[in-house]
Amino acid sequence: MTRITPTSLSDGRELIYFDEAGTTASRSSAETTDHRDLPARGEPGEVRYDALTGEWVAVAAHRQSRTHLPPADQCPICPTTAANPSEIPASDYDVIVFENRFPSLGPATGSIPEHPEWGTTGPAYGRCEVVAFTPEHTGSFSTLSETRARTVVEAWAHRTEALSALPGIKQVFPFENRGADIGVTLHHPHGQIYAYPYITPRASVMASAAAAFYEKNDGRETLTGSLLRSEREAGTRMILEGEHFSAYVPFAARWPLEIHLVPHRQVADLAALSGGERDELAHVYLDLLKRLDNLYPTPTPYISAWHQAPVDDLLRRSGYLHLQITSPRRAADKLKFLAGSEAAMGAFINDTTPESVADRLRAVTGSEPSVPNTAMAQGARS
Repeated sequence: MTRITPTSLSDGRELIYFDEAGTTASRSSAETTDHRDLPARGEPGEVRYDALTGEWVAVAAHRQSRTHLPPADQCPICPTTAANPSEIPASDYDVIVFENRFPSLGPATGSIPEHPEWGTTGPAYGRCEVVAFTPEHTGSFSTLSETRARTVVEAWAHRTEALSALPGIKQVFPFENRGADIGVTLHHPHGQIYAYPYITPRASVMASAAAAFYEKNDGRETLTGSLLRSEREAGTRMILEGEHFSAYVPFAARWPLEIHLVPHRQVADLAALSGGERDELAHVYLDLLKRLDNLYPTPTPYISAWHQAPVDDLLRRSGYLHLQITSPRRAADKLKFLAGSEAAMGAFINDTTPESVADRLRAVTGSEPSVPNTAMAQGARS
């Protein structure tokens, strides 16, 4: 049973310890008190409405001063020491979630304008949180124990439920950027959670397609469930199949490396997963990440994105939780860059075939990567 201990940092940001059973006694006040004299938190940035696309754009100029690839002895999410009073007051932890000091959204929550037009702005309401997977500065998610990975799953589920209940929140998005080629600003193994005051463009397209499919089939089948069934029947792009989850390279993969991990049961979000489903998720997710890291001599950069149903009740009926792991790595020494067709037109051209990628991912093992932890911390430089 995970022990959950909420506290606050000296500037009022929320911090929550997720401790594994038997790893620590109840957190003392000394471990939960932030003794730093931090400046007061700023006001939210703003969101601006793009009338050309119907999308919101967040303007967060204050993030220009955020921490960028500090040396290990100055890492802000390592446990606090006398020489490094970090964001983590305790001298040790299992998993921690805290509000980002340099948020793209928030810290205030609320509703943005409902009927925007050209020139419409509003406060950048929402919440941005950091999820520290381990107190160890080196390594990656794939080097976590299965017990620790299960604790992270618990933290994702807990925060999804809590953030979904905040005023004005329309969508909750847990994700991880891994590797310098993806643009990480901290080497320490961690992820993030964004709680948006609007439904993001990608989620809006997916939700519309899911709702149309659901209505066409009179609610008898979901779009993601149908795709999962088709991929399992075809078999050529499957990577693994468990009791509760299956993973495959999608038929129309956009990226050189792309994996979808889908629960067999329709659920809207991580919070709706049962205990058994969360147990298996920790296992299969580690398996997939280790396969990625065993494809090449150096660690594979990736974005791991949890697509959860929007908070809106109507969209949740057809929504279906799933994970999309994507990487721009198209060869051991080559990356795919989003140039004219992709960046300007949103029209992807894949340099690999989904079937060949699935073959390779099936062939490599989900054992511990042979890459040293120090290399994991640096990310792939291909």
